[in-house]
Amino acid sequence: MSKNNNEKQQEDTTTTIHDVNHHHLHLTHSQETDKNRTTNKFIYTPEEKKLVRKINFITVPFICFIAFLQMLDKYTLNFSAVMGIFQDTGINGNQFAWLGSIYYLGYLIFQIPNQYLLPKIPISKYLGIALILWGIVVGCTALATNFIQLCILRFLLGLFESVTYPALYLLIAILWRRTEQVMFFGTIPISNALGGAFAGLISLGFLKLNGLSGLSSWKWCMIILGSITIIAGIFTFLFLPDKAKSKWYRLSLQETIIVQERIRDNSVIQTKEIKNEQIIESLKEPRFYCYILITFFINLTNGCLTTFSTIIIKSMGFSDTVSILLNIPTNFIPMLIVIITVYFSRYQSKQNTCIGAILCFITFMALIFLSVLPLNASMLLGMFFVSIAPTMMILYALISNNITGYTKRVFYNGSSMVAYCIGNFIGPLLIRQEEAPRYRSGLIIYIITMFISILLFFYIRWTLIRDNIYRQQLKMENKLPPPIENRDEMDVTDRYDLHFLYRP
Repeated sequence: MSKNNNEKQQEDTTTTIHDVNHHHLHLTHSQETDKNRTTNKFIYTPEEKKLVRKINFITVPFICFIAFLQMLDKYTLNFSAVMGIFQDTGINGNQFAWLGSIYYLGYLIFQIPNQYLLPKIPISKYLGIALILWGIVVGCTALATNFIQLCILRFLLGLFESVTYPALYLLIAILWRRTEQVMFFGTIPISNALGGAFAGLISLGFLKLNGLSGLSSWKWCMIILGSITIIAGIFTFLFLPDKAKSKWYRLSLQETIIVQERIRDNSVIQTKEIKNEQIIESLKEPRFYCYILITFFINLTNGCLTTFSTIIIKSMGFSDTVSILLNIPTNFIPMLIVIITVYFSRYQSKQNTCIGAILCFITFMALIFLSVLPLNASMLLGMFFVSIAPTMMILYALISNNITGYTKRVFYNGSSMVAYCIGNFIGPLLIRQEEAPRYRSGLIIYIITMFISILLFFYIRWTLIRDNIYRQQLKMENKLPPPIENRDEMDVTDRYDLHFLYRP
């Protein structure tokens, strides 16, 4: 009797698992249909909603705080400009610009090792160690006494912080469905903006520490923030969930089955094989160069602002304290723009190129205001709207939505990151001390490149719509080849899968 009961229980369990699997296979079909750009809408089960809430509650605070801390530490140099770093180290304005640029040289150099190490080391361990190392570098910056020492430390800071974005983006790709990811891509620039704004607040406290124990306020800034980063690194190393089935989620049997389906939904089949034909295909596409040029152009402006915003604001006639405080709205306003952008990007996903062009136009006008308005508080109108963070988020979404093929997507993303680094490296060098306080040469270059970026967004849109019309015409004329079976496993690129429709 007991044996029969056990057999009956096993049969019931098998039936339950089969039913759940069947249900989620139906969801897979619905999600796949959504991927193919039909009108079907994915519907969450109550069980999956509960699972997503659990993932969000445990993981999102890590993502937000790490991105927050990364920007906070990056801004230490910006605020040090009015905290005594010039006097203590003997540097001048042009050398200060090099300190802003050298950070991105370290960032760029570590991209290739980063791409190799990231898939091989658990994200929690890799990111945790990076946080600890860059915290040590930030703390040691307080010991620097000259330009060379500062250069070395800024280079190392860029080296270790280069782990942050690739690791966080990979984590998002692992844990959330593709339709969910744009929202979490948005949390990163929002957290960055909060870090920049909060940096302005805490810098007032550091100003009060000037002279304490014989240390300038900028040195206290480095020591305290470096220590906080080290502690955050230890917590990340020990507790960050870095896989969909992490023990920290305490998954039930049913949740494990749901997670497995979510993994299939997110998958871009990874392979150790580098497909040269996909790289060649990318290099033959005009859109590839558009994405790279936009990334490079807008980050010329970003490199300038990350390093020089406090100096530019001070040149308007404000005191050191007020110059730091006014960095707060220069971060909060872009944060609101990011939130609005996330909303429109999620619900108007076929308008991302238009959204990108509008964001570039906002930055374009802000740069013009900085160039032509009187050298007083009215220039703040330009400073408040000049951020490029929302535009970068749209670029990531466009690449994610429109590029398939593992090697091709990696190549697009890697090339974009190189352009990001080069733009941020060159950007601060365009601000020359002898042109203070207007820095007209640099601003003119930023304005021109932002205008070109607007045109490039519209060109990308035109090419995506053109290709969609061609594919739809083939379908209407019954000339479309049959769908490719096991498309993901075949690692087919968007160019050769004629059933794939782009999201312009």
